[in-house]
Amino acid sequence: MIFYRKTLLVSVAFAAGALAPHAYAAHAYAGDAYAGDVVPAPETAGDTITVLATGYALPVDQAGQSISVVDAGEIAAVQGPDIIRVLDRLPGVSFAREGGVGSQTSLFVRGADSAQLLVLVDGVRVADVTSPGGGYDFGNLLSGNIARIELLRGSNSVVWGSDAIGGALAITTAEVNGANASVEHGAYDTTYATASAGVKRDAYAFSLSGGWDYSQGFPAVVGGPRNDGFTQWQVSGKGRVSLTDDLALKVTGRYADGRLDIESFGASAEQWTKQNSGRVSLDYTGSALKLSGGVTVADTSRWYTSAFGPYDYLGLTEGADLTGHLALPARFALDFGADTQWARSDSTFDARQSDHLSSGHALLGWYGGVVNVAAGVRVDDHSQFGTHVTTGANGSVALGGGWRARASYGEGFKAPTLYELYDPYTGNLGLKPETSRSYDIGLEKGDRNARQHFAVTLFRRESRNLIDVDPNYVYYNIAKARAEGVEVEGDQQVTGTLRVAASYSYVRSRNLETGLDLARRPRNSLKLSADWQAPVRVSRAGGLMLGADLAVTSGSLDYYTNGPAPTPLGGHVVGTVRASLAVTDKVELFGRVENVGDAHYQTAAGYNSPGRGAWLGVRARI
Repeated sequence: MIFYRKTLLVSVAFAAGALAPHAYAAHAYAGDAYAGDVVPAPETAGDTITVLATGYALPVDQAGQSISVVDAGEIAAVQGPDIIRVLDRLPGVSFAREGGVGSQTSLFVRGADSAQLLVLVDGVRVADVTSPGGGYDFGNLLSGNIARIELLRGSNSVVWGSDAIGGALAITTAEVNGANASVEHGAYDTTYATASAGVKRDAYAFSLSGGWDYSQGFPAVVGGPRNDGFTQWQVSGKGRVSLTDDLALKVTGRYADGRLDIESFGASAEQWTKQNSGRVSLDYTGSALKLSGGVTVADTSRWYTSAFGPYDYLGLTEGADLTGHLALPARFALDFGADTQWARSDSTFDARQSDHLSSGHALLGWYGGVVNVAAGVRVDDHSQFGTHVTTGANGSVALGGGWRARASYGEGFKAPTLYELYDPYTGNLGLKPETSRSYDIGLEKGDRNARQHFAVTLFRRESRNLIDVDPNYVYYNIAKARAEGVEVEGDQQVTGTLRVAASYSYVRSRNLETGLDLARRPRNSLKLSADWQAPVRVSRAGGLMLGADLAVTSGSLDYYTNGPAPTPLGGHVVGTVRASLAVTDKVELFGRVENVGDAHYQTAAGYNSPGRGAWLGVRARI
């Protein structure tokens, strides 16, 4: 507790520097560089681009939605394979994990269910159609060669469809020029190694990356008799080539193969997960018109071995899409698109089932610089639940001095998954689609990648027919649910060598029928971080960098281990310290200590979380 009090006081003191004039930034950067490299931070929010707002590149200060962009430098500075440690730094975000890295991991954005967050990896929707809610398991995604993360909080179903009720998350892997590799080893006999190689030119680029993660782990279940280990290897590639000045061919692909030790009714078992995803597209870039047409595939297969014998779940999603951006006179722009998806799943216990969703959308915007507004409509036609119309609008107004006001409204529609409908034990053919209306309003200066950033956002989402599990573990519709709260965040380049950040989120997500909070969603979270670079360079690439993170999270409720009665989960405080040293222009040493105070806590009832652990590693590039 003494450590945490001191860390909290120091971090608050750092955050107070946000009121001071900012200096030239020592901003972490990676990709072809290292976490310790010094490069200037963007002067204004206009230097940061978002693709989640409209589907095409737009300066983030022209979007009316709440959007966070994480660059490769920040990912490298956080260190390690666990992408959740990066995402958890963002406001409005919480997670639940059933054990260590590799275990089932759910991400909640503004209190929305994990399955209500659209996840895109290099433009491919990677939802697992065989999972109960159709959401993505972040336990199978390692940080590896990820170059950029973009999170839109709040509904953007007009552009991205039914999976984006709670938000949208876009993950982009790196285009590599040359070769680089890294390896680290530490607690729980964990070894994580990655390597990438490629060539990058204006007319073409090709990259290939691979990664391997092994951990002996710890008992995932409280009182478990053995360590639950995890092993995964993955390979990904991407390429682009300009066929003409205006036309380019792009290809991306990812394959991951993982094995996880689990507990099944008190006995040891194994889960094998294989993921394949990819996209092939043709992109046309004209002076006024931009078009992108592509086909995608996402295949997730899970096999289990247990005392009850082997069983499996097999899922496949195939899609085709065409999106466009048309610049119109008088600063208007039209973003539009159409897509179709075929999904099917089967398992040892279920006969093959399938569904089909076709959609079209249009978003008309006026981007005047000082005032920016956009509104649109989406039409979804589901093979089992018919046609549904979704609308949305957002806008921002520049107030001077880098400040802007923004607001957004969005509607959502999500059909029940194949598992929720047809599972022989928990399925319910009488389920209705989930629908929602979300609102937010905010005041913001800069963005989190600028020298100085501050934002405060109020939000609310009303949901009808939210799908949950009743006391008999059968899916049913909650007539009404609500999530509301506030996000406050600030980032400041205090000096040329010191950057601090802080965020606070209050999220109240409730089942309005019972008045109880939804499962595994804490109401309060405070996140603090500081990064300092020594003023003396060891090499041209930089020198010593030190960092610290502190996460303070309140308690929550869980409903899965104790029948209909909720199980309280206590709050927790978790701190991390980290360091890196650019020994030469090509070699960097790094290390960290996670959970410095060795806090014992649960984010899912009955499941352990990792204790104190230390890791050391090295990065090299050619």
